Amino acid sequence: MLILCSWFVGNGQEQPDSLFNYLGIAAKSNPMVLQKFAEYQAALQKIPQVGGLPDPELNVGVFLSPMELLGGKQVADIRLMQMFPWFGVLKNAKDEMSLMAKAKYELFRDSKLQVFYDVQRTWYELYKVKQNIRILEKNIELLHTIERLAIVRFKAVPTGNGTALSTRIISPSSTLGSSSGSSGMNTMGGNGGNTPGAASNQASSSMPASSMGSSSGSSGLSDVYRIQIEIGDLQNNIELLKSQLKTITAQFNSFLNRSPDFVVIIPDTLVAVDFQPSLSVLTDSSLIKNPMLGMLQFEQQSLEARKQMVTRMSYPMIGLGLNYSLINKSEMSTSAMNGNDMIMPMVTVTLPIYRKKYKAMQAEADFLKSANAQNYKATFNSLQTEYYQAMQLYHDAQRRVKLYADQYQLASKSLDIMFKSFASAGTDLIDILRVRQQTLDYEYRQIEAVADYNTAIAWLKKLNSIEVN
Repeated sequence: MLILCSWFVGNGQEQPDSLFNYLGIAAKSNPMVLQKFAEYQAALQKIPQVGGLPDPELNVGVFLSPMELLGGKQVADIRLMQMFPWFGVLKNAKDEMSLMAKAKYELFRDSKLQVFYDVQRTWYELYKVKQNIRILEKNIELLHTIERLAIVRFKAVPTGNGTALSTRIISPSSTLGSSSGSSGMNTMGGNGGNTPGAASNQASSSMPASSMGSSSGSSGLSDVYRIQIEIGDLQNNIELLKSQLKTITAQFNSFLNRSPDFVVIIPDTLVAVDFQPSLSVLTDSSLIKNPMLGMLQFEQQSLEARKQMVTRMSYPMIGLGLNYSLINKSEMSTSAMNGNDMIMPMVTVTLPIYRKKYKAMQAEADFLKSANAQNYKATFNSLQTEYYQAMQLYHDAQRRVKLYADQYQLASKSLDIMFKSFASAGTDLIDILRVRQQTLDYEYRQIEAVADYNTAIAWLKKLNSIEVN
């Protein structure tokens, strides 16, 4: 235990904001986990309550006027009585409460496993959103590069006056123009003081005058506009993802019982967890470890103890007591027992002649046992189905990790070739945008596949009652 605790502490110190550390915080601070543990502790306190004997009864009677007896004057009468249930009733009651406390503990374990899974699942969702934002920002940078190349390519077309007019449209609207583009605009001799709107009106009025120059300028200009439109869409998507990131961060912090705006550290890269599950382990012995099934088993055993208890409760209760009579001496009495107190042992037996209520209590226990047995079967079937779903997600994510890694490599090489060809005016912009979108899409899908892979493993560990990563 000391070695294990020192390893936990050492690992937490090395990675203070790791997922392992977050799981430790959730186990100690999550309100649901703390609630279930408090309910378990409360259930433990019921064991001594039902395992004790009924409180003894003490009756005291005082005569206001002493009662004249042959052997003196009776002043008071004191009676003490202790009832004893039938043999085994208290033991069965203690067994029932002990088993119910164990069922509460299984609920506590289930809530902790669920919180562990929720923390991991949400943490991987945060990772996917942050990586998506990073890829979109990289996408925007690439689009700006293509935009600059499109402007250079557009200015290099010898289209005469029509080209010069079109150049004045691009330069004011693009703040990322290269030095070669600026020098090209100066040498072409445009009116730098014109506004973008004025330049657009001038370009639109002069386009019909030149057939070849107008066509080339319109094509280059539409490419630049197309890039700027896509940049705007990507910037809007980034803002949406940032808003989504705040929501998921608040949800993550709620599992740790922290402020919603508390900073959550997410790594730049995510490594696939080493875990090799198999459908061959899907047996009764593996799923029997699940806390929900354990809870139902303890409840079934507690109901059996309850039935035995109510059966013995239908037998008589025995009471043992003592009656003490306080007697003073009487001046009129000549008895040898004058003034001697009386002690009388007493025995009391209850007569459980009303049998309907005891039969109803036994029938109630039988029906509850039957309902619990059906609930156990339904829960087992549900866990079995859930296990197959988790395995499907695991295998699907495992396949996608390898697929998208290969696809990303091929798309990156293809994009590099087309990017060089575009610089030499050999490739259409639409083809580059399509391959570029495929490359970034494969990169994100690869990241998403790794996150889904780890989420599936966390799901499988939850079903197999594995608490620590």
